[in-house]
Amino acid sequence: MILHKGEVLFRQGDGGQNLYRVKSGLFKVTRLHENGNMVLFNLLYPGETVPHHSLISPKEAHGTAVAMMKSEVELIPAAEWYRELREDPEKVMEIALLLQEKVRFMQTRLDHLTVGTPGERMALLTRWLNEYSHGAQLTDLLTQEEIGQLIGVRRETVNRLLRNQG
Repeated sequence: MILHKGEVLFRQGDGGQNLYRVKSGLFKVTRLHENGNMVLFNLLYPGETVPHHSLISPKEAHGTAVAMMKSEVELIPAAEWYRELREDPEKVMEIALLLQEKVRFMQTRLDHLTVGTPGERMALLTRWLNEYSHGAQLTDLLTQEEIGQLIGVRRETVNRLLRNQG
């Protein structure tokens, strides 16, 4: 299935009838907290099967996944996924490798949050996104607020960094 920029793959609270394999493109995953705060907490990229927290057993979606660009996703019915998991012992290794890759991604993201200056952190985020964005500019994919959440600074700092780049 093809999703275009701004289209929703799944919504926070969805029941988990499907899993999804990202074949191309990028998605941002946001969570709306009870106090009204919206937080960007994850990026999904090609090769991932999501939601991660439902790879072994079903659980409602923790956030809302929105396409950052034209993206292709394979829809996997959850019942089929869990049946294969029960019947095929190799599926467990597939899930372990998927989760290992995500843990490594999260380690990289944590490194990006703890390195040097805000400018250096923005450069690392830009470099990582360039691997998947097919030439799209950082500000075409994410708002200044979202960039700030990903590099651990306020929107105003992102604005200043972007001005200084140009």
